Amino acid sequence: MNKQVFLSDKEVADHLYPFAQTRHAADIRIGILTIRQKWEALLQQPVKLLKHNEQAPADAIVFAANILPTASFIQSIFDNNSDPDYTSVKVLQYPWHIFQWNDWALREDFQLITKGRTSAPIPETVQTSNAGNIFIEEGAVLNHCFLNATTGPIYIGKNAEVMEGALIRGPFAMGEGALVKMGAKVYGATTVGPYSMIGGEVKNSILFGYSNKAHDGYLGDSVIGEWCNLGAGTSNSNIKNTASDVNVWHFHSREYMKAGLKCGLLLGDYSRAAINTSFNTGTVVGICANVFGDGMPPKFIPNFTWGNKGLSLYEFEKALKDIANWKKLKNQSLTEEEITQLKHIFGQS
Repeated sequence: MNKQVFLSDKEVADHLYPFAQTRHAADIRIGILTIRQKWEALLQQPVKLLKHNEQAPADAIVFAANILPTASFIQSIFDNNSDPDYTSVKVLQYPWHIFQWNDWALREDFQLITKGRTSAPIPETVQTSNAGNIFIEEGAVLNHCFLNATTGPIYIGKNAEVMEGALIRGPFAMGEGALVKMGAKVYGATTVGPYSMIGGEVKNSILFGYSNKAHDGYLGDSVIGEWCNLGAGTSNSNIKNTASDVNVWHFHSREYMKAGLKCGLLLGDYSRAAINTSFNTGTVVGICANVFGDGMPPKFIPNFTWGNKGLSLYEFEKALKDIANWKKLKNQSLTEEEITQLKHIFGQS
């Protein structure tokens, strides 16, 4: 394409709390790819991200960063005889849309990523249904597991591992270096982001990257940010006992909004939960919260919260030290850019 495309989250970041507080909205993962990666794959060129105080060049094309593009949408942008075809896209207006539209996004991304390519061979010990709807990248390790792609595609990323006894039903994707542990039960539509791990029972959930839900417990209709950890036995409710709509705290409007029949846990980056934590339907946890204590936590837990009853403030220097410790476990380190960003968020907490 001749023109540069810019993505702006100026009007949408607060609506996608907590996931657009530590990243540009275009770097939210839904399906297999982030929104930015979808644009770049479809355009076959880099896109630029506009920060809140930046202006795009006069001849640039600017779109909201919460638009999930499709091939027909991209084609319509550059068709001089028509307006952009918004009927073919999804728009993330609220954070719960991330898991609600993950099924659609997984199928779109699977076609985009695998078109014209050949999957690595499926190991002999792996049982499958509808093997033609399974794509395995080089370096992935799978042993004595079951992949059922009759309900949607299954994508296994580079150097990812599915351990023995795992049961996976599509649509499903796992990124580079991700891990599905022994005996895990995984229902679609689920995305396990790069270098994340899951165990126990997971359904219709997204882990952005570098996060752990490694043990038994239920995670359903949920979104987990980066560098999060759910302790053993941690579970969330995803439907009310009354089977009525779930109310979820909406950061921008400062009020509870209806998110539909099902909504589990929306957990911001760097947040963690102690063993056997039980999250209510539609719980929102902000950035860098350490959730522990007796009983069920509140349905809204602000940034830098320590505990779950008095909602004490997480000391900033201790928070940084704890994040650095978790990063070491995955051979990463806390960057100066992250520290500056977290300090800004802490100052607003």
